[in-house]
Amino acid sequence: MEYPVKTVCVVGLGYIGLPTAATLASRGIDVVGVDINPRVVEAVNAGRCYFAEPDLDMLLRAATTLGKLRAADHPEPADAFVIAVPTPFHEDRSPNLDYIDLAADAIAPVLVSGNVVILESTSPVGTTKRLAARLARGRPDLRFPPARHSEPLDVHVAHCPERVLPGRMVRELIENDRIIGGITEACAEHAEAVYRVFLQGQAFRTDASTAESLNSLRMPRAMSISLSPTSFPWSAISLTSMCGRSSNSPTAIHASRSCSRDLVWVAIA
Repeated sequence: MEYPVKTVCVVGLGYIGLPTAATLASRGIDVVGVDINPRVVEAVNAGRCYFAEPDLDMLLRAATTLGKLRAADHPEPADAFVIAVPTPFHEDRSPNLDYIDLAADAIAPVLVSGNVVILESTSPVGTTKRLAARLARGRPDLRFPPARHSEPLDVHVAHCPERVLPGRMVRELIENDRIIGGITEACAEHAEAVYRVFLQGQAFRTDASTAESLNSLRMPRAMSISLSPTSFPWSAISLTSMCGRSSNSPTAIHASRSCSRDLVWVAIA
């Protein structure tokens, strides 16, 4: 099924958000980039990249010159919203999700039926559902996941973990394979449509919790990820297919699926 994407609002113009915004704009999408730092907004609107990254300066200048990318200090209505804000740690090393909460509160007023919201920020398991719940509290007039089985969603919510290397950001955004985790399968489908605008690598759809779990795959240890065989039977297949496909990691990753189909062991050598 086709989900046309003509406009995208990227919240957070940092090392992930700005290359994503410029890459989308280079494919003809009308992009509004949002940042609370006025210097970042000024630099982007002037077509200047405020950090060193090959190819991004040229991409950014072209996008702003053609009017396909502009920056603002507040979100605007769009077909899709990409949240790429920082997720630092508290002093006790627990994740600080305040910036995600602020982003949710900022975009909630401009959401309409048919939108998709994608969280790219590195997040612990459960954050995407937490984001959907916060959006739902802010917009009780819209249906967010999870909803009753018979009810269609107004706004789809997904998580897409992003890993790119400095110096290769633009190239890897386009060429790397992607894991796209939806709260529902329809959420994953809607999110994939956004990345298909520029993605040349493969897209692996899974559930949001599995996508969030993959943020831990860089840790040098073996781990297990529990999957629900009833709600998302396709999760295990997507995870085992994706393991070991990262183009920017020298680590060997091996995965095997148990006979019960509800547990995946991932061993990182």
